[in-house]
Amino acid sequence: MPASPYDVIIIGAGPAGYVCAIRAAQLGLKTAVAEKEFLGGVCLNVGCIPSKALLRNAEVIRTLKTGGREFGFETGDVRVDYAAAVKRSRQVSGRMVKGVEFLLKKNAIDILRGTARISEPGVVRLTPPDGGSEITVQARNIVVATGARPSAPPGFTPDGLRILTYREAILQETPPSSAVIVGGGPIGLEFATLWSAYGIPVTIVEMLPRVAPLEDEEASVELAKMFARRGIEIRAGSTVKSAEISGVGVKLKIQTGAGEESLEAGQVLVAVGFRPNSENLGLETLGVAVEKGRISVDERMATNVPGIWSVGDVTGKLMLAHVGSAMGKACAENIAGKDGAVLEYEFLPRAVYSHPQIASFGLTEAQAAARGISVRTVRFPFQANGKALGLGDYGGWVKLIAGETGTLLGAHLVGPEVTELLPELTLAYRAGLGIEAIARNVHAHPTLSEVLMEAAHGLDGGYIHL
Repeated sequence: MPASPYDVIIIGAGPAGYVCAIRAAQLGLKTAVAEKEFLGGVCLNVGCIPSKALLRNAEVIRTLKTGGREFGFETGDVRVDYAAAVKRSRQVSGRMVKGVEFLLKKNAIDILRGTARISEPGVVRLTPPDGGSEITVQARNIVVATGARPSAPPGFTPDGLRILTYREAILQETPPSSAVIVGGGPIGLEFATLWSAYGIPVTIVEMLPRVAPLEDEEASVELAKMFARRGIEIRAGSTVKSAEISGVGVKLKIQTGAGEESLEAGQVLVAVGFRPNSENLGLETLGVAVEKGRISVDERMATNVPGIWSVGDVTGKLMLAHVGSAMGKACAENIAGKDGAVLEYEFLPRAVYSHPQIASFGLTEAQAAARGISVRTVRFPFQANGKALGLGDYGGWVKLIAGETGTLLGAHLVGPEVTELLPELTLAYRAGLGIEAIARNVHAHPTLSEVLMEAAHGLDGGYIHL
């Protein structure tokens, strides 16, 4: 084969792909990114970034509608403009996407537009967006970072108008008159938070016994209680039997523990999970190991075929943008001959940006018990935190899980801005620091982060402020 013009080609420019490309270029590798849709992937365009902008609007509206008496202002009838919120979210998204394009160009990374497939080891063929002649590109290493797409339960066919996936939901400028959200995971919980702030009746249907089913059980229960106070209905342990578009809405039949129930809403959001985008890439022909759509990789992000690597959601490891980025960096470093970080997926941070937020990493009590690990746990409430009281947002708590020797094994937080509190905990875990180190670390006062110190004190001699 002729000398390869590229050291690395990454297929897909989402958080896993573009971060992999930047790190590879920093390490001196001649790098290209192939992208068929948009730079920044789902996260920057129709996911993480625009949704956080919309949730910020929802937070402001919630304060205006319900916080007047507490904060000492009168607003009368609050008029809201949902289309303006969506417009702002698109501006935020656009700014981030331009930033990614700038970074790629600054690092001398070639951006190849088109649909890519691997025809043979070291060879990528691209079909341009306009359907023009196929382009052949060679590289010593190919990284598949094609992400994932929404999955739908049997009987559901999203039409983009009445039955939506997150893509249509995040772009529409008119909110639903009412909504049923099928799926109580992060996306479902975040849209429930958003729409309910605008006064839209929301019902969540979750197949498993509780919403946020992958999180600590007590955190799920706490969130469900706070949702109920805001009028968000939850049908946990329920499945959708049928969905029929009727008139200006959708009629659903669901099976609950108490029997069959009928629901009707202006729109239905299907948010039951994702499936990897591993098809039509030529992987089967090359013999790349794929299991249930997930590309199998080792700790180096290498597949079983030399020269082919994979990172991000398409591997099915942990479908979160920051995890994909971490995989991308590790992959680039391994390709360059450096030792990339070995990722412990179970101990990477997880975040749900609902209100209240949920943040976690590591083991739950149930997981520790199932593995025969003896643990000590402690909780500290935000109600005893001065900053939370000052914010007027003091529901929830932080729970720390430690081994018998004080080793931090997990943390589960529910409450205000708890996603911002995770780095101290995950850094402590990675550094091998125990509960005592967190307790002795001086935290600025008043801050929300003091709940971590207080909880740690609870395991290391006794609470100070509780």
